[in-house]
Amino acid sequence: MATTFDIVFIGAGPGGYVSAIRAAQLGLSVAVVEKDKPGGVCVNVGCIPTKALLHSAYAANLIRHAKDLGITTGEVTTDYGVAMRRSRRVADQNSKGVEFLLKKNKIELVRGTATLLPGKRVKVTGGAAGDVELTAAKAVVVATGSRAKDLPQIGLTYDGTKVISSTEALFLEKAPQAMAIVGAGAVGCEFADVFNAFGSEVTLLEALPRVLPLEDAEMSDVIAKAYKKRKITVVAGAKLGTDRVEADGVTVKWTADGKTETKKVDVVLVAAGRAPNTEGVGLEAIGIQLTERGFIKVDARMQTNVPGHYAIGDVAGPPLLAHKGSREGVVAAEAIAGLAPHPIDYSNVPSCTYCHPEVASIGLTEDQCKERKLDYVVGKFPFSANGRARTAGETDGLVKIIRGKAHGEILGAHIAGEHATEMIHELAVARANEFTVEEVELAIHAHPTLSEAVSEAVLDSLGRVIHM
Repeated sequence: MATTFDIVFIGAGPGGYVSAIRAAQLGLSVAVVEKDKPGGVCVNVGCIPTKALLHSAYAANLIRHAKDLGITTGEVTTDYGVAMRRSRRVADQNSKGVEFLLKKNKIELVRGTATLLPGKRVKVTGGAAGDVELTAAKAVVVATGSRAKDLPQIGLTYDGTKVISSTEALFLEKAPQAMAIVGAGAVGCEFADVFNAFGSEVTLLEALPRVLPLEDAEMSDVIAKAYKKRKITVVAGAKLGTDRVEADGVTVKWTADGKTETKKVDVVLVAAGRAPNTEGVGLEAIGIQLTERGFIKVDARMQTNVPGHYAIGDVAGPPLLAHKGSREGVVAAEAIAGLAPHPIDYSNVPSCTYCHPEVASIGLTEDQCKERKLDYVVGKFPFSANGRARTAGETDGLVKIIRGKAHGEILGAHIAGEHATEMIHELAVARANEFTVEEVELAIHAHPTLSEAVSEAVLDSLGRVIHM
């Protein structure tokens, strides 16, 4: 194996492997160091297996209401272990796919744990080939990702059985009878959906005033109402007390609306955010600076304060999203190759939550528009008035467009409903190309489609809505 490359990447997640492939496309020699499976958290213990479980949850709930569609079934039973094993097969297939792509692009995959050394060198230990030292002629790219946070201050330290992270949740053999989920962001809401569908009694606790607190308030309201309808206990504005981990479960305590409650559950899933993986990488040894929140400081080209050292993905700061990391990887690779990559517009990164109904957004929320004292107009269209949504029985939710009053620019776009995560990209393209709402409306939307709701919401922002 060669030991000198143009670029050495640390981490083969969505940032690292995409950046490596782009660098190889540009004719650079590339090595990627990975201590686990290629694909990172997203492919192996994040996005991909979670979405496989969410599909199983959706199918279970759909079959439970099959009679409404004219289909007679027997009693519906679920087996989380079977769904879990299917999700593992999907994740493994994707990981092998990443490994194939690296090989196809003649990228050296080096197994082991990487540590930065001065002089753009990387020491790799723990691999089958023994200790190896790699040298980068042009750059080293740190793409070490992030990990789930626990909450030891209230008695919730991961033990892998009663207090678990999203990672352990993906490997459970059966759904617990009763579960509390601490944190109602994207991860918490998705797992609440999954375990509810598989028969768990779910209590979803969020310290902030509403679930999905980073989304537009109206989208959060759609999810809260849908979950309560499915008998998921949703508690927002919860001040968490000190929990007790016992032999037969966990006693969870919280105060909300002036009332203190306790509940005994089998498992607590902590979904309270993620922390960057910066320890043990050798950042301090070569002088790479971190932000106050512990992320690696980077410029618009993803370069750190140390020349020839770059950082991408979760370790480089929020939003902690796979697609954001992939785009940062492309920018870094092109910058190292001497090109002038288009800078990333972080205000135009789509946010997606894949629970049912789905939530997707881009740009500013209405509250953010108010905080910035922008002059705006809101257009809305409910899926209950959309023909395609009615045919599918998926009428929860709405499309919301926020436009600048003077010029018609799309300040923000928010969707809660079936296939929201697919629909948001029309508005991502519109914002990326600075289309006005009038230009979006000029595009003829096929009938009957869910995407007609986008067209109608745009029309509503112009005072011209047709079907409402």
